[in-house]
Amino acid sequence: MDTEAQPTERDRSSRPSDAEQSSDPEGPEERSRSALSARISDWVPGGRITVTGLVLLLFLLLISTFVLQPFQIPSGSMERGLRIGDRVLVNKVAYRFGDQPQRGDIVVFDGTGLFGHGDYIKRVVGVGGDHVVCCDREGRVQVNGQSVDESAFLHPGDRPSTVRFDVVVPDGTLFVMGDHRSDSSDSRDHLGSPGGGMVPVDDVIGRADWIVWPFGHATHLDRPGAYARVPATEASEPDGAGNTHG
Repeated sequence: MDTEAQPTERDRSSRPSDAEQSSDPEGPEERSRSALSARISDWVPGGRITVTGLVLLLFLLLISTFVLQPFQIPSGSMERGLRIGDRVLVNKVAYRFGDQPQRGDIVVFDGTGLFGHGDYIKRVVGVGGDHVVCCDREGRVQVNGQSVDESAFLHPGDRPSTVRFDVVVPDGTLFVMGDHRSDSSDSRDHLGSPGGGMVPVDDVIGRADWIVWPFGHATHLDRPGAYARVPATEASEPDGAGNTHG
């Protein structure tokens, strides 16, 4: 008699197939998040739509506070480039990581106690250490002895300045002017005021980088090349009247 045990086939009917195996596509974390979201939606009037709107509003608030801020042009002082009613986006991080305003930048700054009350938008003509003079023999503004051709952005028919001045910009401040020189209250008009019309860099909110409205006028605001030849510091260069400033 054959006493060897015969192998028997295992009963596959007792094993669940892959298709029959229970699965939980969402783990406990996903379920808890979903439940939390549902509870918030149930609690807030308007449900998910209101929650989504609040999240978007918070996101826009953070962007406006720390990164980009819209600014409406209130006057014609920056024409021809910026017209009354234009909306520009101000880059608030442009000068937060070691970079400083440069000549030709269009900046928005808090003018309270300097030019009046509120925020102002002007073009940087001189930075700390610069010697800014009006004007050379051809009526152009000079910076560090270099005459600057501003005709590409000045308002048509405007002279670079009808106000004569000869200033050295203190460190940490800016000498600013509007592009519509005959319709701009700027550093020239406050030379005799406390601070000499200079804008502290710490009061600069940011750099205007884009016109975003109206769409037909939308453009990126590039730094003009007019100031590219201006030397960083002045070394006894003559002004337009033939005088030498060291």
